[in-house]
Amino acid sequence: MGDLIGSAVDGTLYWIGASELRRLCELEGAAPARAQLLADACRLNALYMIARAGSGHIGSSFSSLDIVTWLHLEELNRHGTGDVYFSSKGHDAPGLYALMIALGQLPFDRIHRLRQLDGLPGHPDVGTPGMVTNTGSLGMGISKAKGMVLANRLTGTPGRVYVMTGDGELQEGQIWESLVSAANLGLHELTAIVDHNKLQSDTFVEKTSSLGDLEAKFRSFGWHVERANGHDFEELGAALWRCQKVGTRPQVIIADTIKGKGVSFMEHTSLDSDVAQYRFHSGAPTSALYRRAVEELVSRHHAQTDALGIPRIQLEQAQAPQPAASGPQQKLVPAYAKALEREMERTANLVVLDADLVVDTGQMPARERRPERFVECGIAEMDMVSMAGAMALQGMLPVCHSFACFLSTRANEQIYNNATERTHVVYAASLAGLLPGGPGHSHQSVRDISAVGAVAGLVAISPSTEAEVARALAWCLHEHRGPAWLRLESVPCEVPFESPDIPLELGVGSVLRKGVDALFIGYGPTLLSEAWRAAELLVEDGLQVGVVNLPWLNHVSSAWLLKAVAAVKHVFSLDNHHAVGGQGDRIADVFASSAARSPRLHRFAVDGLPACGNARDVLRRHGLDAWSLRQRVVQACSLSVDLAG
Repeated sequence: MGDLIGSAVDGTLYWIGASELRRLCELEGAAPARAQLLADACRLNALYMIARAGSGHIGSSFSSLDIVTWLHLEELNRHGTGDVYFSSKGHDAPGLYALMIALGQLPFDRIHRLRQLDGLPGHPDVGTPGMVTNTGSLGMGISKAKGMVLANRLTGTPGRVYVMTGDGELQEGQIWESLVSAANLGLHELTAIVDHNKLQSDTFVEKTSSLGDLEAKFRSFGWHVERANGHDFEELGAALWRCQKVGTRPQVIIADTIKGKGVSFMEHTSLDSDVAQYRFHSGAPTSALYRRAVEELVSRHHAQTDALGIPRIQLEQAQAPQPAASGPQQKLVPAYAKALEREMERTANLVVLDADLVVDTGQMPARERRPERFVECGIAEMDMVSMAGAMALQGMLPVCHSFACFLSTRANEQIYNNATERTHVVYAASLAGLLPGGPGHSHQSVRDISAVGAVAGLVAISPSTEAEVARALAWCLHEHRGPAWLRLESVPCEVPFESPDIPLELGVGSVLRKGVDALFIGYGPTLLSEAWRAAELLVEDGLQVGVVNLPWLNHVSSAWLLKAVAAVKHVFSLDNHHAVGGQGDRIADVFASSAARSPRLHRFAVDGLPACGNARDVLRRHGLDAWSLRQRVVQACSLSVDLAG
């Protein structure tokens, strides 16, 4: 292996081919040895998939791979029944995909298409063969497993249901809601497995929200409890066998695992691992770390096959895809991090609350600067938002942080309740909109504006540049006196325009580019940048199309808007969101209420379920990239001329 690595140029990726995987699956002899060889082969292939995709979850995939390998090799459908397995945590998808490919349950060529359009989505989806349910926001899995068991009983379908949860996931309230009725109904066909790797996104579970005596907790809800080393196949197999003998109660196996298991420097017990902020929760490794990991995995695999007296695995290799060249990029979340840190210094009553996403949502500098005013709430968005509401009642100025897809939905009732108390709470919602497309639709927030837009007194704002982020945060904190939704797009974006350095005025936008034939009206760096590029292309079609930045998502000034569009025949609203409940609705409201002649409004938004894939492919699939916008505008204007004629 050392010769192979040494002779390859930097950027070479390695995987194990279909015939070699088949050979491992068909090995005769001791089941634990076969399972170990296959699990490590799948670790190498999962690592390849993540490195090729440029993103994914290594730590969670590796901690659970031994468990899912044993389940699929030795347990599922052993008696010819319709057993099913699915993951509630979802981050382990690359490992599960690698195993399903090895077992022939997925076409082998999908190994090259993780997080690609029409490939394997970043989180499980029923559109993928073999997936029985989608992974959504955390906490849903046991409830779904209960539904499957009850449906099986009603239809007379035999089989057991196995569901994997994360230990950080146990902070979600739905998990604990789901336990009691499972015991009351005697759902003995249900086995939950907790991947107890002790780490969640930010840090140790123990430091975030200690689970306490987990065995006693599950027993108190009426469940049969087993505990096993999740990397010891014989111990795990024995625990599963005992679960199958329980005829009256649901069972849970608390599987003690190691996050990043299989690569020493990725394991959280390693001195090289930064346990204050675990580095391998998400994202692809650097080229150097990837090579080290491959060398370690292959070296161990060779040692195992040598000990068994069987041929060593042969590797396939290819060059990693090269990222497209780009110019300077706007990065809203780092800009937000700097702005929040400054606000912590100037605003004595400001308190920062986090839902286990301290890095991804830009809170690290604020936490380091003022740790006494930072509250880690864990994976518990509803709890966080209600805490924030009570803090606001006591005179504090809380800012809640999570991804927009989770904050707007899981805590929606709590956001509304806070608003009814007429308090001032800011909700900083990152990862907003269609991009990044790689994680899949569970993380693509294209309905948050509709979810929070009608909350009484709430103002939603979406900045489009780094400079506008600071102004938007300051407005939410110091000029507004009610609930505010600060919508941040997390993907870096090459922005071709400059945002005017003018004070923010509620409901009022700014002209980025003048046009005499039509106007694009939108928000955020992604679609405004695509609109700008489309406008440049449209010059070749004889159309002068302007671009307007309207950062206000649920409030539009009628006077300003009607004046801004008075000279054009067409307005194209751009929503990085579904059409229903998006900014386009507010523009349409103004036009419908006006007695004056209004231009024709065309709504461009995300149609259907958001696609999973790289940014360019996803925008093209939804008709929101510059080339597609150009075609749609030309068609709309031509049709208008034809109808007028």
